[in-house]
Amino acid sequence: MKQSIVHIALVVHDYDEAIEFYTQKLHFELLEDIFQPEQNKRWVVIAPPNSQGTTILLAKASKDEQESFIGNQTGGRVFLFLNTDDFWRDYNEMVASGIEIVRQPKTMDYGIVAVFKDLYGNLWDLLQLNADHLIAKRFT
Repeated sequence: MKQSIVHIALVVHDYDEAIEFYTQKLHFELLEDIFQPEQNKRWVVIAPPNSQGTTILLAKASKDEQESFIGNQTGGRVFLFLNTDDFWRDYNEMVASGIEIVRQPKTMDYGIVAVFKDLYGNLWDLLQLNADHLIAKRFT
């Protein structure tokens, strides 16, 4: 059997501001942006540059209950983990572009990690896994 997680939904206030943040500040690729008239919404899919894995579906909140979870989809825990091939390049670029770093870089047994906030306050790990890490081996 072979299965995979294709998309992770990220609830946002506005499609265009989210697209701008992710494509301009994090250099993600906009893979799809399709209006779905029958549901009066857009299907917006982004992914890190040159990624072969799971993508993010930007889902605009359509109810008050959904609005209340924007920026806090995991109750204050780190929500998403962005692995990179060059931690310091990406970290320095994030700092230069004004992305809020909430935990400074730290070397761990699995690699280098720092925590940052996206435009809504969701917490992300920026990490560079060691080459011999089990998960890193899956992506090489």
